[in-house]
Amino acid sequence: MSDFPLMYAAAVDWAQEDVLRPVLILVCASFLFNLPTFIYKVRMVIRGVVYFILCWDKSWKKPQDPGSIFGPHLSQGLPVQRKTVYFVRHGESTWNDTFNKGKHRSAAQFVIGFIPGVAKSLLYETYLLLAGKMDSWFYDSPLSNLGISQAEELAAFLKDKPLDGPEADHIKILRGEPDAPQSKFLSSNLRRAVSTLVVAFKDRLSRRPMDKILVVPCLQEISRNPDTLAITPAQSQIQASWIEKSAKDVANFQQVFDTQLDMSLHIGNKPLDTNGLKRMNEFCEFLYAQPDEYFIVGGHSIWFRSFFQMFLPYSVHHASKEKKIVNGGVVTFELMKAETRRGPRYMVDPKTIQVVYGGF
Repeated sequence: MSDFPLMYAAAVDWAQEDVLRPVLILVCASFLFNLPTFIYKVRMVIRGVVYFILCWDKSWKKPQDPGSIFGPHLSQGLPVQRKTVYFVRHGESTWNDTFNKGKHRSAAQFVIGFIPGVAKSLLYETYLLLAGKMDSWFYDSPLSNLGISQAEELAAFLKDKPLDGPEADHIKILRGEPDAPQSKFLSSNLRRAVSTLVVAFKDRLSRRPMDKILVVPCLQEISRNPDTLAITPAQSQIQASWIEKSAKDVANFQQVFDTQLDMSLHIGNKPLDTNGLKRMNEFCEFLYAQPDEYFIVGGHSIWFRSFFQMFLPYSVHHASKEKKIVNGGVVTFELMKAETRRGPRYMVDPKTIQVVYGGF
């Protein structure tokens, strides 16, 4: 027993001299070698904390009921424009994998696995930082392996679905069939939304190399969480995540990003003085500034649900107002525009909402 203090002191000295010091030297060397990436990530963390505390992204004054505008407008036979929209929700992200139960596991499985899941995510984040990779588990969270599988399932549906059901015309448009009306890809600036389109529409993008996915800032998700902040600097190209780089059998993500992703409108992150309603109105205005009539929109659950809540008549009860589109799901509708004395107004025609794949 008298030797125990000496043995303990020797063990501590060994840990400090032979383990801790080399580890600290290695960590410091990693930071210095990858200094630009380290500085960018520190700024990103600061921006995330500031945004989390100060943003008003989910706070806005409820606008006038679109039903009260379009009801009289339609009854009087006044002109109304229409454009068809396909909302495509992204597959599960790494953030979802850590913090959301999802439909693929029970509440008990989620609770039991929560602490190990957080530990795994923190270890990955530490590795990405020390390796100097412009990547993150939490910020602008990419598709998880499950999310890639969900996008693959949508791709298989679009490829194999017979053209004999009520969705036939929509499938032809989504596939980009020669006899279907032309459609345009739009996406949020967050990686998981873009990557979902890359996987789900890989057959079309391969067959039609002139098709581009236009990144539109107003589609950025509505939330204060760091996973809704873009990691890609303004006017820069999105980089494939470490998960996507290991999924080359699914798609060559970086090649598609480099050749078929239009980042010309990407101005960086959503500012502090914005909110979801402002961006939704910007989206409507942007849509009607385009010559196209059909739009395939890669985006996010809260943004999509909020859009239905704000642009469906308030008297209409629909699942889209209460539930999220499932990961990898596709829902279509017509967005109407009417010119009024107070300027253009927009409304989702409730009769045109249709689940193409997945649902709510």
